[in-house]
Amino acid sequence: MKLIIGNKNYSSWSLRAWLLLRYFDVDFDEQRITLFTPDMHKQMEGFCPNFKVPALIDDHIQVWDSLAICEYINEHYLKGEAWPDDIKQKATARSIVAEMHSGFTHLRNRLPMNCRRKPSSVQLSDDVKNDITRIITIWQQCLNNETRQEGFLFGKFSIADAMYIPVVSRFTTYEIDVPIEVQSYMTMMLNLPAFKEWQQAGIAESEIVVEDEIEV
Repeated sequence: MKLIIGNKNYSSWSLRAWLLLRYFDVDFDEQRITLFTPDMHKQMEGFCPNFKVPALIDDHIQVWDSLAICEYINEHYLKGEAWPDDIKQKATARSIVAEMHSGFTHLRNRLPMNCRRKPSSVQLSDDVKNDITRIITIWQQCLNNETRQEGFLFGKFSIADAMYIPVVSRFTTYEIDVPIEVQSYMTMMLNLPAFKEWQQAGIAESEIVVEDEIEV
């Protein structure tokens, strides 16, 4: 099985699928595409039907889009372990994952993931602040659930955590103020061995995507 990813320093969508695979110790190879280079499309040919990353090749099966890859891995390799067992929690988890997948565009555009960036704050628009407030509310509601264990959003590590890990990285990079319980969750996520592996690889990369280098 092969996962096609982008630059680890910047590619938040690649991180989501990669982290799920790594956390659950699913065996796979990775192939990195250098994003926003003249030969990017050529590198993607045969792997990425929509010319975006990530994409997954598993024998004769092709899967693209982070969420679709996570669902495929969960069904075929994890026996459903990457969603909560409780039907109510599973419904909530799927809802917040879908909200992440389709929303928060102001946050994503203004605060791109950048593992190499020295943490510092930037000027935030009201739209970005609204996205941040909504995400913090989601996390607090999950973290305050009395059935929660192990520190993750739904007890055990799930697709929800994988989908929100780039936001954890962003909040840290741009020094977003969060409540204590949210900071504890973020600290735990940042210390996951799989994330630290990805982060160090991203820091070691030399490519620069100018539009993702936000200064102020």
